[in-house]
Amino acid sequence: MAEARRLRGHKATATCCIASRDRPGLVATSGEDGCICWFDMRCKDVVLTMDLGVNPISSLCFKPGNEDIIYVSSGLEVKCFDVHLADAWKPLESYNYNKEEINQIACNSKSSFLASADDDGDVKIIDIRQKCLYKTLRAGHTSICSSVQFLPWRPWEVITGGLDSKLVMWDFSKGRPYKIVDFGMPDMENSSSAGQCLNPAFVHAIAVPEVDMLEKSGKICVVARGDGVVDVINIESELAAAQSKTSLKPQKGSKSKSKGSVSTVAETLNQNGRKRLHLDYSLGGHTASVSCV
Repeated sequence: MAEARRLRGHKATATCCIASRDRPGLVATSGEDGCICWFDMRCKDVVLTMDLGVNPISSLCFKPGNEDIIYVSSGLEVKCFDVHLADAWKPLESYNYNKEEINQIACNSKSSFLASADDDGDVKIIDIRQKCLYKTLRAGHTSICSSVQFLPWRPWEVITGGLDSKLVMWDFSKGRPYKIVDFGMPDMENSSSAGQCLNPAFVHAIAVPEVDMLEKSGKICVVARGDGVVDVINIESELAAAQSKTSLKPQKGSKSKSKGSVSTVAETLNQNGRKRLHLDYSLGGHTASVSCV
């Protein structure tokens, strides 16, 4: 096995790493030193350093369709830079809508909206064409919102993860959640994570496929959890289950749900028989388990 390559350029903790789609081999990283380092895998050293000041940079994302434009989050602010304007590093745009520190930013595939998730559990949806705040997504997370991604095959939807162990699916055109998966709830059918019981199932990172990957990977979401588990979730199955749950007529004498209520995973696990790939390496080796939930 080839020795892992170390990319050296930051003077403090590296916080984010993104890879270019348009230029294979090009990688951009950010750090707590307030710098963005650009690496070309064909070269040994850093090829460009953007020194943006002393404030730590928490997240980066390219503008789809024009990777010369990069969005940067630092503290409560999102800034936009053109990497070819290397003289003064003055931002092209700046957005100050978040009330708490931003953890991750993401741009949708049409480069029309940008999402920023913060420590207050809120997600700001910014219209980057009109340069204004479009919506604030709240009441989905009860703790830090750590990750946010757009669903490329559903143009008005985003998915977020938080340190409340929840994965939340949103219709951001309406500004409300319509599906919540709570990984913190007991799962009696899956005891494979017994060795990780002291580590909460916080959602630290999520990933969804790009538009051109959908035929090969399917319409999925991959969730990295604090208990050492990685879940691969079929998004469309989850949404179909949520829709069927809300469309069911209440039985005689039962209480119906209030309008606009959110379906949680605990309500739909057993009756729908859905399958979710549940990768748990806490058992040692390269063992993976498939949970039928």
